[in-house]
Amino acid sequence: MNSRHQRTAASPTAAGRAPTSRGRRAVAALILAAAGALAVTVGPLSAASAAETVTVQAESYGAESGARTESTGDTGGGRNVGWLADGDWLRYDNVDLGLTGAHKATLRLASASSAGGTVELRADSRTGPLLGTFAVSSTGGWQTWTTKTASSMTMATGAHTVYLVLRSPQAGDFVNLNWFTVTADESHTMPPMPTAGWIPVDAAKQAADTAAFFALTPKPITNDPVRVPEFHALCQVSHHLNDDPIVVPNQPGASHNHTFIGATTTDAFSTFDSLKAGGTNCNPVEDKSAYWVPTLYSNGKAVDPVGGVIVYYGSSLKDPSRVQPFPEGFRMIAGNAKQQTDTPDKQGNHFWCAGIGGATGRTADGVMPICAPTAQLTYQLVFPQCWDGKHLDSPDHKAHVAHPVAGACPTTHPVPIPHLSFVFSYPHGMDTTNVTLASGSTFSMHGDFFNAWEPAAQAQRVRTCINQSAKCNAAGGF
Repeated sequence: MNSRHQRTAASPTAAGRAPTSRGRRAVAALILAAAGALAVTVGPLSAASAAETVTVQAESYGAESGARTESTGDTGGGRNVGWLADGDWLRYDNVDLGLTGAHKATLRLASASSAGGTVELRADSRTGPLLGTFAVSSTGGWQTWTTKTASSMTMATGAHTVYLVLRSPQAGDFVNLNWFTVTADESHTMPPMPTAGWIPVDAAKQAADTAAFFALTPKPITNDPVRVPEFHALCQVSHHLNDDPIVVPNQPGASHNHTFIGATTTDAFSTFDSLKAGGTNCNPVEDKSAYWVPTLYSNGKAVDPVGGVIVYYGSSLKDPSRVQPFPEGFRMIAGNAKQQTDTPDKQGNHFWCAGIGGATGRTADGVMPICAPTAQLTYQLVFPQCWDGKHLDSPDHKAHVAHPVAGACPTTHPVPIPHLSFVFSYPHGMDTTNVTLASGSTFSMHGDFFNAWEPAAQAQRVRTCINQSAKCNAAGGF
């Protein structure tokens, strides 16, 4: 059955009746009459309680993607929102989360989908801080309602724009929504929600992972390797899209064109879980990370790197023995897509010609090298190698990382991570007289990294190769 076009109302049920004026004594009401605002009911649950609940009707969204409203089957149910599928979302403005933060959230839903999924409650944007997650499973019908409580609530205070973001492993509709609530407990102080754009790492898990990593025994060094702290992955170009799951997540077509490398499923909706579940063309196959750069054009025609892109993981620190792996879901950006002219130190462009004959001159504007027929236009993109230890990402996708100072990580970013760099080369003898990038001039070269390594495989390589200052191959051996 195509659930987007065929809905059958089930018999009415009292399960999950909304705890608003339909079924709960309301002591205060707040109507937000601005365009796109929503109607909510606010009030303490009892005279002795310090908790305050805000109920938001699902159909009162200020903006949406993929949503349609319909009458709810049970008596007094009002309208509900249906036809919701993976990637759809609903926006609600000016939701008051209380002085000390919402500690509980509920969602009234119905589903006839066996695939299920989740509904994410997020603050400030579709990719903003995750307040809580509601698990969706079949309730037996599109009008058979139940109420779910969010798991792993993150505290947020005050008025926020909030989003319901829909996730499902199937492509079709999987859930109907009637209303949701957020409850603030004013009886004790709640920890603050992270600032929008800062994605916190799970501190307890990170501490445990770090301890387990440094307890790991590295492989013994054999074959007298070059004593350089390094391993690599060799990845191929996968596809091209006008997507960027780090800068403009969940907005397909919103970016300039990118050349995606490694993970074969990368798109605007990519998450750590989707990358981990998808394919890769990297050697080793344990590296399912997504790497991407702006597409390069020569005389207006897209040109891909050839022979694979070498992704190096190393260290230039004086003491590489304390470098630790990237945490799962870590992401960052190097370079600047908005940089259209050279930097003041004239180091903003790093293309060179690699191979026999090298560069035979410069283009008329002096920007690009002219490569011999036997040489390749080459670029190496270098990322920071020091981490704040607290965040998987930051608002500009750079502030959570930093470059070392005098061979050591600064106190603001004290955690050494692998020194990531991409090296990519274009076809031999390519015409460089009219080269541009999808982001503009060649000075705008930049790259993105979304970590999806199999944790044990990355950890063993960092411990064996980087910590011991030994150059390893793609298999993590000598």
